[in-house]
Amino acid sequence: MLRSVILAASRSPRIERLVETAPFTRDVVRRFVAGTTSEDALRATRQLVSDGLAVSIDYLGEDTLTEEQAVAVRDEYLHLLGSLAEAGLTPPAEVSVKLSALGQRFDERLARDNARAICAAAEAAGTTVTLDMEDHTTTDSTLDILTELRKDFPRTGAVLQAYLRRTEADCRDLATAGSRVRLCKGAYKEPESVAYQPAQEVNKSYVRCLNILLSGPGYPMIATHDPRLIAIAEDRARWFDRAPDEFEFQMLYGVRPEEQARLVEAGHTVRVYLPYGTDWYGYLMRRLAERPANVAFFLRALVSRG
Repeated sequence: MLRSVILAASRSPRIERLVETAPFTRDVVRRFVAGTTSEDALRATRQLVSDGLAVSIDYLGEDTLTEEQAVAVRDEYLHLLGSLAEAGLTPPAEVSVKLSALGQRFDERLARDNARAICAAAEAAGTTVTLDMEDHTTTDSTLDILTELRKDFPRTGAVLQAYLRRTEADCRDLATAGSRVRLCKGAYKEPESVAYQPAQEVNKSYVRCLNILLSGPGYPMIATHDPRLIAIAEDRARWFDRAPDEFEFQMLYGVRPEEQARLVEAGHTVRVYLPYGTDWYGYLMRRLAERPANVAFFLRALVSRG
């Protein structure tokens, strides 16, 4: 119920204005978002890399409605990738891209072409791209574009969401040699017809998908903060004789940093998903919906600043 309320709030312009103008908001956002500019993203990336972490940077923005907006997002990524290479932050730092920000919802070809330009810039910078997954209505389109991009940029990463009923089949299709697949639970409100609803069923699906990816020849990217799922992943990796460089863990910026450090100390690769940009509201609300601990953090900030 709480998750549904928060996700509904993420689509409310009135609540968005209230949150943006609240005096406590800056401190809360700063925990989960690097800042609003590429310079902020570079500064946070330097710190994370110096701590032994890898990074996937996301320029926030999903409500792209015009070609001009899509091109502006593309150009921001091109600038970011050039800056990362110049700063010597590649290959530890890669980028994550939402195709909706590149025009997917109104012109699939435009989104594909913009993504291709970003992939080319990433290759020139010595790194790669992961295509983020969004709500289920875009899944087929995103996977089709992924297939096209991988013809020229085979290390382009995919994201699969364990709460979707189709994901086990998608894992089997993508668990191939050289295929980088990020497995997450999913953060969008989806109907029961396409997505598991109880948390226990989502977790079971996650483990089934994890087994498929770890047993195949691809490169699984295990995106979770759930202690039980992390422990299962460590156990499954041992079971399938996975060397430390044959998979990685991924976590969100600002969430369980002590666990990130523990996993690095244990010899694992840990990649931090690092968002930046002015379009932070929807991202923040989905993070609050994912973990009750994030909501508690938000409420503590409200009380201390109110």
